[in-house]
This record gives sequence, structure tokens and C-alpha cells, in this order.
Amino acid sequence: MGAVMPTLDTKLTRLLNLQYPILSAPMAFAAGGRLAAAVSRKGGLGIIGGGYGDPAWLEAQFAAAEGTPVGVGFITWSLRKSPSMLTDVLKHKPVAVMLSFGDPRPFVDEIRAAGAKLICQCQSMGHIMDAVDVGADVVVAQGSEAGGHGAVRGTLTLVPEAADYIQKMAAPSVLVAAGGIADGRGLAAALMLGAEGVLMGTRFWASAESLVHETHRAALLESDGDGTIRTQVADIARQLAWPIEFTARIRHNAFTRRWHGHEDALRKEAGTVGPIYRKGFAEGDTEQTGVFFGEAAGLIHSIESVDTIIDQVMEQAVRRLEHRAVQ
Repeated sequence: MGAVMPTLDTKLTRLLNLQYPILSAPMAFAAGGRLAAAVSRKGGLGIIGGGYGDPAWLEAQFAAAEGTPVGVGFITWSLRKSPSMLTDVLKHKPVAVMLSFGDPRPFVDEIRAAGAKLICQCQSMGHIMDAVDVGADVVVAQGSEAGGHGAVRGTLTLVPEAADYIQKMAAPSVLVAAGGIADGRGLAAALMLGAEGVLMGTRFWASAESLVHETHRAALLESDGDGTIRTQVADIARQLAWPIEFTARIRHNAFTRRWHGHEDALRKEAGTVGPIYRKGFAEGDTEQTGVFFGEAAGLIHSIESVDTIIDQVMEQAVRRLEHRAVQ
């Protein structure tokens, strides 16, 4: 038998009854039931990505989780267009519902009534204040380093500022760090900054269990932390009306070189570009579509199983924390 991996006891592990203070991000089109279940079975909490809302897809992903306790996440501004999706998903008794990129207030009561924990992902202190105000069980402070959608604050300063605010308000909310965290050094650093755990996206995006196309995973392995860009062009091509404060971090490729800085021209041609973009994305094109990973690409050098990823993160984090404790 292999060595037993030590646990890290934090407010997050106690709140959600976890072995490890690790959540997987609800990445649209990448975080399905298989990935979420693997994270939960390993001792973290996996979260299915509800994305823009496809009821049939969500049903299939909860089926793929095979009854393993998982969470689910929604793009909040999109959920407001089809609030019945939340009602349908809550029938599956998710451990938690994560709301990102919009006011959580319209959904808080229904989530609580179903017995699920409320996770609010935040990109600014204003968002943090809103999350504390609604009594979020978990507040995720997401830095700009993250892949996919986010804002402009960096993880290194947003997390401790959020920790100070939560402490000042004597709020029961548990703080989690996100953005650029892909190994045990990131977990250890997040704990030192005042978080009680981490939410990892890109590292699990590049796992064997994600729904990501193999060519997109390969593109990540060929990249580094300089290989991404924050931009609106993927959303414009898809004709998705994202709030102006949020951009997406994606791979810097032929698509971004052509259109970033020429957004008005892209808007005029979106009707033509959009179908080409969507077809290319489905087929795994890495140059003419958005490839959604973050700056943590420079820390990822192989595609591994969820079990291996969490083992590596925990072993490194515990070793770093123990080393600091004896200095």
C-alpha cells in the first residue's frame, strides 16, 4: 500500500466535510460529471460547470457523476435568463452551488432551502462585500491570472484584502483563493495569505478526466505563463453579451492576433466568424478559436489523472508548510 497522504485541516475542509482543501472550478464545457466526481472521490469537492445553461447536458453530467457528492456552478447573469435550471439542478442535491459574474441575491433563498452551500466567486472587493452581505458560505477570491472569465485584480493582493475584510466584518464566510494556482506551492501560499483552501481551474482543465479536446490540452503543454491574453474576442465571436467588466483569459493564437484590438470589426463580422469559431472549437482547432486556460499553464508539464494531481499538490503543500514551520 502507498503512503497515506496527510490532510490539511482548515475551515473549508470542516465546512464541506473534505479531506483536502481543494475545489475544482466549474469550467464551462470542461468540468463535467466525471471530473467533478473524481475530485470529490479523492477528497476535495468537484464542481460541474453549468456554463450558459443546457438542461440536457447538466442531466447527463449529474448522471456521469454516478451519485458522488458534487457541486454545480453557474454564470449568474446567464442563469437569470433561465432560473428554472437552478430548480432542476437542485433536485440532484448538490453539495454546493457556485455563482459567478453577477448578483447572487435572486438565487440565495432557493439554494439555502435546498440545503446546498452557497459559493460566490468574486473578482473585486465590491463583489466580496456583496458575497459577505448575502451570507455566502464560501467566498472565492479569483485573481486575474485565472483562465477563462475574470477581471483585473491579482490573486496575491485580492486574497489577503478579502481575508482582512471577512475578519473585520466577523463574517462566517470561508475564504478560498483562485487564479494561477496549480501546485502545492500555490496551495501553501494561499493558506499563508489568509485563505482556507483553493479552487483550481487550469490544473484540472489539463487532467485526464476533463472534457477538453486533446489538441487543446496539447496546446497548453506547449505554452507557458506568457502564452495567454485577456480579451473580449472569444465572446464577441460567440455573440455572448458578457458584462463589460469581465474578459476571458485564453491562449494567444492566430485568432487573438487577428481580432484583439479590432473588436469593432469583429462585431460587424460576428455572424460570419461565429459559426467558423464554433465548428473549430468542437473539432479541437487551437488557432482559430479560444483555448481557455490561464497563466498556470507554465506550471503544468503533463496531463495527469485527478488522483495524481491532488496527490502531488498535497505532498508539495504539506512539505512546504512543514519546512516553513521549522525555520
